[in-house]
Amino acid sequence: MRWMRGLAVWAAVLTVGVGVAPARAAGTAEEATEADLSYHGSAVMRGGRVDVRLTPRNHGPADVSDSTVRLRWSVPLAAGAQRLPAGCARTGRQEVVCRTGALAADGLGERISLRVWLRGRPTEVTMAVETLWGGGAVDRNRSNDRQQVLVLDTGDAYFF
Repeated sequence: MRWMRGLAVWAAVLTVGVGVAPARAAGTAEEATEADLSYHGSAVMRGGRVDVRLTPRNHGPADVSDSTVRLRWSVPLAAGAQRLPAGCARTGRQEVVCRTGALAADGLGERISLRVWLRGRPTEVTMAVETLWGGGAVDRNRSNDRQQVLVLDTGDAYFF
């Protein structure tokens, strides 16, 4: 059952990603929708387990109907099924993608909380957070939606 939900989320991500038209058609004067996405949160590692909490934000000027954030770790995730929340799916050996849902201009989205297990028991891991798909909006400030955080196996929260 869980794998079916993950499969459905991943299929939705692929469908949305494949169905994205260019923001502006060549030769038209029509302007693209513009939004500025960012993510802030924390990561805690303890014994090969990483707990991540992040909140998406849209600085505007336009609303975004949906978007996808990618989390990638510098070491592989543990083999087998990861217990991921609804709206998140494992997409590779080292990454997970999550839907943010609708993001109003100059507003916060719903907090995303997930727990992943890493292969082995690394003493540190680098976690990258970035927008994978921005709902078709143009983001002219990509510096605040691409972050890396070093997380040590101390049980302390590392903020980004």
